[in-house]
Amino acid sequence: MVVDARGCACPKPVLMTKEALEGIEEGIVEVLVDNPASKENVARFAQKQGCSLEIKEEEWGYRLIITKGYACSLPQVEDKTTSDKVMIFLSDSMGEDRELGQILIRAFIATLRESSVKPKKLIFINRGVYLTTEGSKVADVLKELEREGVEILSCGTCLEYFGLKDKLVVGSVTNMYDTVESLLGSASVVRI
Repeated sequence: MVVDARGCACPKPVLMTKEALEGIEEGIVEVLVDNPASKENVARFAQKQGCSLEIKEEEWGYRLIITKGYACSLPQVEDKTTSDKVMIFLSDSMGEDRELGQILIRAFIATLRESSVKPKKLIFINRGVYLTTEGSKVADVLKELEREGVEILSCGTCLEYFGLKDKLVVGSVTNMYDTVESLLGSASVVRI
């Protein structure tokens, strides 16, 4: 089965892939996309579904070959250092006063790094993407959190809107479908 998602805006390529994978029990789905953000979003979605993945670069974009089924999976070992909480950062500061808010957000993320239990994911949307891009005063701390197993996700639409698409220094680009799935699939969401 071939899914042609070229020219489709976020999150349509992921939704088209989801529909195709739901339509088969086992098999191969080839997804055609024409930009790096869609490639990353579809790849991440396929891997989260437990599918194997091969990516081929073409003249017109990318061909993602997704294989569903046919594979064994190893049992997962429970990790007590990561909770199932998701934190969503809507800004690069905390509270009303911007100057104070930027001091507070840096202190919050530094303290989060020192916490004995970490959230499962940190999602950055709107001005929050400034925390994961060039010039961020917390990028190094976020990189440490990422090394410890915390997934760091930045909204692709927000990165593009603020002209930061090529300036991401920590984590990966996400889309609204993944954000909604992460929030709804979490036992607890903390809004910052």
